[in-house]
Amino acid sequence: MDSSTYLNEDRHRSGRRFARRLYVPRIIGLATGFFCVSSVLVTQPVSGWWWLLLVAYGFIWPHFAWQTADRSSNPARAEIRNLMIDSLMGGVWIAVMGMNALPSALIMAMLCMNNVGCGGVKLFLSGLGVIVLSSLLTLSLLHIPLNLQTMPSQVWICLPFLLVYPTYFGLVSYRTALKLSEHKRRLMHMSTRDGMTGVYNRRHWEHLLHGEYDNCQRYQRNATLLLIDIDHFKSINDSYGHDVGDEAILAITEHLQLTLRITDVIGRFGGDEFGVIMSGTPQESAIQAMARVREYLQEFHLPHAPLISLRISVGVAEFDSGMVNYREWLKAADVALYKAKNLGRSRTEVADIAA
Repeated sequence: MDSSTYLNEDRHRSGRRFARRLYVPRIIGLATGFFCVSSVLVTQPVSGWWWLLLVAYGFIWPHFAWQTADRSSNPARAEIRNLMIDSLMGGVWIAVMGMNALPSALIMAMLCMNNVGCGGVKLFLSGLGVIVLSSLLTLSLLHIPLNLQTMPSQVWICLPFLLVYPTYFGLVSYRTALKLSEHKRRLMHMSTRDGMTGVYNRRHWEHLLHGEYDNCQRYQRNATLLLIDIDHFKSINDSYGHDVGDEAILAITEHLQLTLRITDVIGRFGGDEFGVIMSGTPQESAIQAMARVREYLQEFHLPHAPLISLRISVGVAEFDSGMVNYREWLKAADVALYKAKNLGRSRTEVADIAA
């Protein structure tokens, strides 16, 4: 299945969710609106066909609208069409009521609220134009007399519509906002975190390192940068497979999280390489922290490869105000890491900043 097919399927599912969100609000809005229109219609000189149309529109149309959108090849477009039909019929009922003040204002408010909530200003203006045009055409064709004054009994009949529909529409909007917020949070997590370990990915970790460098320069505070490499990781993958290699990466991640402070920023810097930003920490404390990690690793054995002894090489670079940018700080830690690997691995080396 090609990417365009996946995209079309995703659009279809999104369109169905959009139509589904409007299904219950339309049922509630048209059911309560039915009584508003009925309270005025009994005073108007109209035939029984209008009553049949009102019943069909108030209690049958919401289900028909949902079915047509759900079965459409483009549910979102079908639902927009349904909203325009709502606007059209709303204008007709406003005209049939002789533009009775309160029911007409409530119908107008409901329709405009739906349209602006579903399609923004463009759909709002389109719907408003349809309402006005259908009202004027209905008035001119049927010669319905104006009936602007709302009687007290009609006010009471309109109150449920005034109270129930906006409340429910607000609840739907609130739930939608919560879902969008959660979706945004998940996207943010996916864009900043490494998929396997859950720590920061390299791009975001370097962004945080840049920020730490700026803060150290601005506030003259201390910080230490660590680069950590799993010793002989390639041979672990070659000898035992990538599953065991993944176990090794996850084990190192877990030991780092258990040993370091919650404020220390851990990132997966490469395949088997990690970076740690220890804010407000001198290099002596960072070295001691790595010694504790090594103590953990000496007693640890991988579940599917118990003969493997996990070892790490570490490069340490304390912040120095003479560094031109954060990349120079990162380079210093990288040079220290390569020094540790060249001197036999399983050791910690400190960057020679003066050099």
